[in-house]
This record gives sequence, structure tokens and C-alpha cells, in this order.
Amino acid sequence: MRDPYEVLGLDRKAGAADIKSAYRRLAKKLHPDANKNDPKAAARFAELNAAHEILAEEDKRKAYDRGEIDAEGKPRFHGYEGFSGGARPGAGFGPDAHFESFSFGPEGFTRTTRRGGGGRGGNFGGSGFEDILRQAFGGAGTGARGGRGSSSTFEPEDFGVGADVQAEMSVSLLDAANGSTQRLHLPNGKDVDVKVPAGISDGQHIRLKGQGMAGQGGAGDLLITVNIAPHPIFTLEGADVRVDLPITLYEAALGAKVRVPTLDKPVELTIPPWTNSGRTFRLKGKGFPAKAGRGDLLATIRIMLPERGDAELEALMKKWQGDKRYDPRKDM
Repeated sequence: MRDPYEVLGLDRKAGAADIKSAYRRLAKKLHPDANKNDPKAAARFAELNAAHEILAEEDKRKAYDRGEIDAEGKPRFHGYEGFSGGARPGAGFGPDAHFESFSFGPEGFTRTTRRGGGGRGGNFGGSGFEDILRQAFGGAGTGARGGRGSSSTFEPEDFGVGADVQAEMSVSLLDAANGSTQRLHLPNGKDVDVKVPAGISDGQHIRLKGQGMAGQGGAGDLLITVNIAPHPIFTLEGADVRVDLPITLYEAALGAKVRVPTLDKPVELTIPPWTNSGRTFRLKGKGFPAKAGRGDLLATIRIMLPERGDAELEALMKKWQGDKRYDPRKDM
């Protein structure tokens, strides 16, 4: 994956506002909905979201700048000084961590809550477990296993049950709402197809059984943290979705029926005459699907003047200014 600064077209000294501005501009340009005939649009948009995720979070950005993580947010392995010292290439789940997970098996999706820590091993980032052990014990070789003064060859089977592997994936708001199947590339070079259930929330986990590290007692699981990428026009607030709805001056004054985008398909909204900018309309059941039921869509009116000046409109406004003056700030 390319350098996040390159993806966003930013200098390494860029501030938080520069990052936000660059992301919003590129998200509107690269969003798959705006490039429906481009088969590479989804990949470019995913790359943009991954770059934004690293640079928008201060801790991740500092870790990337220090070379501790790569452009995909995965830990870089800088050596291993035995079992007691040195850098740990990736942290597993702590003993107090709780995960609400989706498991996919023959019976379909099931939701479970699991306490982290203990049991099977943790996540070892981009390097294989056997590679780490070989480096810790002087590399791979032949001869008796574990013998004094000899090189030892370690295989995953030597350590019992395989370890769970942790990964992250970013999905669009529309895919999170409606469900989708996406391909995830793992640090070991393997690709897996991940079924994202409709209504999954930001930070939830999907568990793929048997897709983790192999061991004598069977393979561990793959635990995927799902992150919902920011959307160019929609903002998620719990189960409700907010959107700014631009309308013309004459639609605000005279009333109109306008098309409103939703997470599913556009709907028609009636704008009554003399609607002010900032007024919010609630569209029931058009928000994000959640456990307690689907949320609402909150459409906030934004009155937009023509992009270019208009002599007739200016003349009319001057006449109004003289003949029909009013003060919308009188109560402030």
C-alpha cells in the first residue's frame, strides 16, 4: 500500500485540518457511487480510507512516522530479544477485554460476547509465529529438537492449539448498513472472503473459525475488527443518520418536492413554503439498522444561492431591502 501522505497528497507537516479537508475532497471524488463505471473505484476508495484512518488518529500517525507500523497499520517487526525482552511485534487481547463477535459457520451468523486473554495465543502482526521463534533461537536448522548447542526447528504443531489472529478491515457506511462480502488480505499472504452482516456497528468483531494460526489441536480463529469509514454526505449518530439537504431559494419560499438520498434508495420529501435554512426533517425508519430497530434520517435544510451572481435577483433583493425590511436577529 502507498504512503498515506502520498494517498492524501499531503506534506508530512500537514495539520489535522489539512488532513480532514484533503480527505473530504478526495472522498467525494473517489467514492464508488460517483465512479460506478470504474472497476478500480472501490479499491482506490478503500486505500483512501485506510490512509485517513492512520493520519487522522494522532497515536497511529506518530507510530507510522516513527516506523512502528506500516501503511496498512500493521506492526513492523524490528527483531526479537528472546522471550523476556525486546519489542513485541503485536499485542494480543488483554484479560479484561470483552468482544461482541459475529461467528460464521454452517449455522450462519451468531453473536457472542467473549472475554479476552488466556487460552490460545495472541496476535503476532505480519511475521509468522514460527519465524519469530526461529529468530529467537538462532534460526532454522536440523538436528535434535531443543538440544543444547544445536539449532532447533519449530513448527506451529509443537505448541498445541493454534493462536487466534487479529486483523482490521474498513467498510463503507452503505456496506455496513446493507451488508456485503469483501475480500481481506491477511499478513500471511492469504486472502479470505468476509461476509459483513447488515447493521454491524463500528468497532464490532467478526470471528472466522479455523482461519487463524495452525496448531496440533487445530487452527485458531481470525478476529476481524470492523471500522466504518466516514461517508462524504452522511453522518452516523447512533442509529440515526444526518444529512445536509441543499435547496434553492425559490424552493424554500414557494415549497417543493425534493429527492433525498438515504442509505437504501432516494425518497421524496415535501418542503413546505417559507422553510428556513437549518430546519430539520425526520424521515422515520430511513436511518441505520440497529438491535432496537432501524433509526431515522435527519435531513437539515441548507438554502443555497446561485453559484454566480444574478442581476435580477440582486435588483429584487435591493427592492426588498428598501420596501420590506425585516430583522431575523431581533431576539438575539
